[in-house]
Amino acid sequence: MRIARFVTDSDPAYGVVTGEPGEETISQLVGDPFYQGIQETGQSHKLEDVRLVAPIIPRSKLIGVGKNYADHAKEMGGEPPASPLLFLMPNTAVVGPNEPVSLPSFSEEVSYEAELAVVIGRICKDVPLERVNEVIFGYTVANDLTARDAQRTDNQWARAKGFDGSAPLGPWIETELDPEGLRITGTHNGELVQDGNTSQMIFGVPELITYISQALTLLPGDVILTGTPAGVGLLSDGDTFEAEVEGIGVLRNTFRA
Repeated sequence: MRIARFVTDSDPAYGVVTGEPGEETISQLVGDPFYQGIQETGQSHKLEDVRLVAPIIPRSKLIGVGKNYADHAKEMGGEPPASPLLFLMPNTAVVGPNEPVSLPSFSEEVSYEAELAVVIGRICKDVPLERVNEVIFGYTVANDLTARDAQRTDNQWARAKGFDGSAPLGPWIETELDPEGLRITGTHNGELVQDGNTSQMIFGVPELITYISQALTLLPGDVILTGTPAGVGLLSDGDTFEAEVEGIGVLRNTFRA
């Protein structure tokens, strides 16, 4: 099931997206599916007649995972971490699909990172590996933008990873997906620059959720960005980047200085 957030001429609403590409419809839901379940209102729209926004704005937090693909760790000049490398981002980092992203004025080196993102569906703590599936609401696509110059100079990654607009998410949340063996690609101005697979993750989704929940209570709507394959590069004014995860869809954004 594909769960999206959208706007017409009123406040954002949730809906279920159905149909083949180019012929999709979105059926509006009652309230927030994270707390009220999947209840359709009976209203529906053609997908082309609405504007999709970020499928979730976390009430609590986004958690990033750094260097979770060996080839990416190598291209960044380091060794793969012995345990998951975590960082936090504020919810003001989130923007939606097709939204223009303003590159931060403090950085000359903002790069793209196509990623699989996990959306948590229930409050949880100390989740054992065998129960991880019980706490996952679904999956979406992320672009974990990084200010590389700030990442090099700052002792913490708050500026480098958490600036406004640094976490595009979308186009929707896929609730029925096996995260194993999914192709992840990134296309920069029409050129394929990233091409990886979730099977290459150093720490898979179950291991990440178990590890993170040992330290942090996870709440409904929290988002975990699971790391990016090799091939990251820099963005410039006027660029377009498309992050795609097999089984979910394409997250497209443009960038401006």
